[in-house]
Amino acid sequence: MNGTRETISALALSLMLFGCSKEASQPVSDSQATSTLPPEPVVTFTAADAKSGERIEHGEWIVDVDDARRKLHAQHHTHAVLETRRVPVGPVRDVKLALSKSELEVINPGPGEFVHVMEGGRNGYQNLTVGITYTAPGGAPPMHTHMGEEAHVVITGQKIMYALGDTLFVMEGPYIVNIPPMVPHSFTNLDDQVAELVVIFPTCSISTRAKTHRPSTREWRRARSSTSRRTSLASHSSNSRT
Repeated sequence: MNGTRETISALALSLMLFGCSKEASQPVSDSQATSTLPPEPVVTFTAADAKSGERIEHGEWIVDVDDARRKLHAQHHTHAVLETRRVPVGPVRDVKLALSKSELEVINPGPGEFVHVMEGGRNGYQNLTVGITYTAPGGAPPMHTHMGEEAHVVITGQKIMYALGDTLFVMEGPYIVNIPPMVPHSFTNLDDQVAELVVIFPTCSISTRAKTHRPSTREWRRARSSTSRRTSLASHSSNSRT
């Protein structure tokens, strides 16, 4: 039992911040190489938009974690915390009942992973934030947590691999996945076309905390190869929550 848990943990770790390492690269299959993908979105905010004392990278406002906060976090959670990420503060819009994807802020949390974000606080919502991802084949955000719960909705037949804490599983759409508050998680697209996930947060912001890890290219390839042979969530339903 311990060996199985260690194997799952090692595979889950391979999703954590793998793309933040400049040395890490993703395996490209023949089908991926020959497919024509839509162009990657462009992030809304850049370093030039940062105010004095702020740091903006990949479209996100990066806030370092001081020792006091790190110690407080360690009292309640077993995973480490590296940094806090937020969508940079933009102007509050006039309330609109409908927004097109092109009107939303874009962030780039990881290689091949972009999110068009409708933050409720600046769009007239009281308790809702919604995003639409552009998840390229092999694309993934770093392992991270949210203060509130999160839901993922996929309505097409695409295949996505998830890491929720120490649990690794594959879902094929249509599906809904629930991610409890403060559970470290990530996901990656196993298909050869761009996946669009609808991500839903019952809060007015999409603040995240990233977990520390920097796996090697070999670890990432091993995880992708191993999980491609796994069954769907149905066979893991008893272990799908942390």
